[in-house]
Amino acid sequence: MLTFIGLGLYDERSITVEGREALRSADRVFAEFYTSKLVGAGVEELEAYHDAEIEVRSREGVEQDPEAILAAADDGHAAFLTAGDTMISTTHTDLRLRAEERGIDTRVIHGVTAQSAASSLTGLQNYRFGKATTLPFPYAHGGDDVPGSVVDTIEANRERGLHTVVYLDIKVGTGPTGPDPDHEEYMTADVAAGLLADGWEDALAVVVARAGSPDSVVAADRLSALADREFGDPLHLLVIPGDLHHVEADALAGLAGAPADLVEE
Repeated sequence: MLTFIGLGLYDERSITVEGREALRSADRVFAEFYTSKLVGAGVEELEAYHDAEIEVRSREGVEQDPEAILAAADDGHAAFLTAGDTMISTTHTDLRLRAEERGIDTRVIHGVTAQSAASSLTGLQNYRFGKATTLPFPYAHGGDDVPGSVVDTIEANRERGLHTVVYLDIKVGTGPTGPDPDHEEYMTADVAAGLLADGWEDALAVVVARAGSPDSVVAADRLSALADREFGDPLHLLVIPGDLHHVEADALAGLAGAPADLVEE
């Protein structure tokens, strides 16, 4: 058996009860934290809380050389952990398909995701979100501007009146000069707002910082104004709203401090 377990958003307690039970019953436990991480807990805290030894795998160790994971699942019960949900944004469908091809039973135990938290915390209705996008560090795509694919996604959603979740780049193990095992960098919302403000200076945007934590932040303003503020520790994301239902407008004003002139119908 290979069980994919989402750890949720923040710390060792964010996992579901079902996920905790499956983790504790596994013979071997693997994890990856290169695409996202729990900012409220490290591996040691997870191991102590769940009474389990966790083998952290690199990107290459999951995507290119998953044999250790598959062999463990072949011989017993293996668990595979990620922050959030293992099959949303951080997708590991390929690993699951490889297991199924070898006759290994698989199951997925879901965790809360940044996507659902963005809707819940901002008050923006989930069914009014369009395609999401990720804003990379400029050095990661070889330029100093916003990639055309990001611009196209936001513009296409705006034309349809839909909201856009903009995930912010995370670099773990790779830096500006290439592979670097000590490199760990998280794009912050003020930096992202500054990059996007070049194209949409007065556009309304919403920052969601540390979703799932006791000190989460939700702040709505013009991109140019958000670029001049600080939002504390990661993880951050941005939402670019589309057309607003009156309840959504009230939510952004009441829950996120949006200026009245930006949310008027």
